[in-house]
Amino acid sequence: MIKAVLWDFGGVITSSPFESFNRFEEANGLPRDFIRSINSTNHENNAWAQLESSLISVDDFDIKFAEESRNLGYEIRGAQVLALLSGELRPEMVTALKIIRQRMKIGCITNNVKAGEGASMAQNAERAARMSAVFDLFDTVIESSKTGIRKPDPRIYQIACEQVCVAPENAVFLDDLGINLKPARALGMSTIKVLNSTQALDDLESLLKFPLR
Repeated sequence: MIKAVLWDFGGVITSSPFESFNRFEEANGLPRDFIRSINSTNHENNAWAQLESSLISVDDFDIKFAEESRNLGYEIRGAQVLALLSGELRPEMVTALKIIRQRMKIGCITNNVKAGEGASMAQNAERAARMSAVFDLFDTVIESSKTGIRKPDPRIYQIACEQVCVAPENAVFLDDLGINLKPARALGMSTIKVLNSTQALDDLESLLKFPLR
């Protein structure tokens, strides 16, 4: 029986930062998905991983990311990437959150960084306020930048389950990255890979057995 729903934030509750990355790449004559290729190179210890775990500062990240991107053929400052992170809210997903929280616990597990304003890394106060209202819906929010642990480390899923007082086998986790779903499944969670909001809500409704729209 599902007793809690755990959510990624960027790319699930909001539009994917990958969309912003692609627009930046197109505007600057860079190969498509170049930024993602930097983040996936040495993905456990690169600048991105270190920043999400709060092992380096934003200023250090700016320099280190520039070095890593330059080594792969094109220099991009880390500060340029951070400005692309905060996506747009998906209203249908926010509606689903409001419906689910009336019946069971909901939590958020997000890999984020200490940049922008608040957990959403918003770039201005108005956007930060909108995002904050959504984060307030969750019973718990687990941020990599605060815990020092980032997905796909199994410990971050265990922390989330403890926070909402459910066993992993009684939780479902939604994320847009398969690499982040594997450890959740290994712990016993049901998982949904989010390709788009319609597909994700269809799959979640099938698990929960009640409408979300």
